[in-house]
Amino acid sequence: MAYKLTKSIVDALPYPDTGQMLCRDSELKGFGLRIGSGSKVYFAESKVNNKTVRVTIGHHGVFTAEQARQEAKSILGMIARGINPNDIKKTEKAKSVTLQQVFQSYLKARNELKPRTIYDYTRFMNTYFAEWQNKPIYEISKDMIERKHRDIGSRSPAQANLSMRFIRAIFNFASGQYEDSEGNPIIQENPTKRLSQTRSWYRVERRQTVIKPNELPAFVNSVINLPEYSQSVNSTCVRDYLLLLLFTGLRREEALGLEWQYVNLKEMTLTIPDTKNRRPHTLPLSDHLYQMLKKRHANNFTHSAYVFPSTGIKGYMNDPRPQMRKVIEHSGVTFTPHDLRRTFITIAESLDISAYALKRLINHKMSGDVTAGYIIDNPERLREPMQRITDYILKQSNITQAS
Repeated sequence: MAYKLTKSIVDALPYPDTGQMLCRDSELKGFGLRIGSGSKVYFAESKVNNKTVRVTIGHHGVFTAEQARQEAKSILGMIARGINPNDIKKTEKAKSVTLQQVFQSYLKARNELKPRTIYDYTRFMNTYFAEWQNKPIYEISKDMIERKHRDIGSRSPAQANLSMRFIRAIFNFASGQYEDSEGNPIIQENPTKRLSQTRSWYRVERRQTVIKPNELPAFVNSVINLPEYSQSVNSTCVRDYLLLLLFTGLRREEALGLEWQYVNLKEMTLTIPDTKNRRPHTLPLSDHLYQMLKKRHANNFTHSAYVFPSTGIKGYMNDPRPQMRKVIEHSGVTFTPHDLRRTFITIAESLDISAYALKRLINHKMSGDVTAGYIIDNPERLREPMQRITDYILKQSNITQAS
């Protein structure tokens, strides 16, 4: 069916009951109208390299017939020169994707990311890259990356490096995800490469802070006595949380989110089912820890699912910084939750606990060690070294029983 497409002709053409029909212009070859059950859309059509290319122009009513005809002439002219307008649109669309859109796609693709990781990544986006979120990622240059790294580094070198490692991952993802019409990545080179080329990464020394043996008495006794000098309703909860970190070397979030279903008082073990390295981590309870957790379980009058419950959204405590400051003031020992993990590791090493046992205690991967792959992971093999670490801490702190 062919007509000279004018407003009156297009208005009069009926809609099909089902499917669609094509109406081609009788004067301009390649110009036509696609009519569906409730729409009339102008298009231009020709061949590029013997392949039919159809380009949508727009709806009748948005475009007049004459406007669509002029647009069709332009499109057909491009096709005659061997240019596929659809390829141009695809490339332009890929190049217009914003940093925020890439980030959201990244989170969907990396659905195994832990809540804490997602929280940190979102914080980077909202804190350090807020003004870039609506900018096409294609337009973020090496110079911009270098200036941003330097700006963040003037306040915190560690955060500058971390934020750039994050944005590097986002660019790597975009490079594999977004392509032009010929299948080439729109991100040809990760702009964060500039930092390596110019050796601009900050040298950040790894924290080495631990609670020294001579500090243990003041620290441990201040933790144990926390409920006596802190008016907080959860001081007892905080006390046991800090002691659990010290006596197990668990990471902060692992301890905070510990659930009673993973504490086996009968077998004297606890399990962290979802750890940083994705391996479930089971530890034997020393006598001191067993008594402490047994007492907590007996006093779980609210029947909370969590060992360290809270009325907040998560259901378990957030990092109890106010009470930690109380311990610092009372003991004179400055610490962070991760310092307690380092202290546990340092004590274990000083007691000549085997390297294999130590790695199992702190749930470090041994992927490069062939021998380690043959060692059966049995929590009972860790009970003796676990008890030795506890005994050492108690002895240094002049404590003989659980409080």
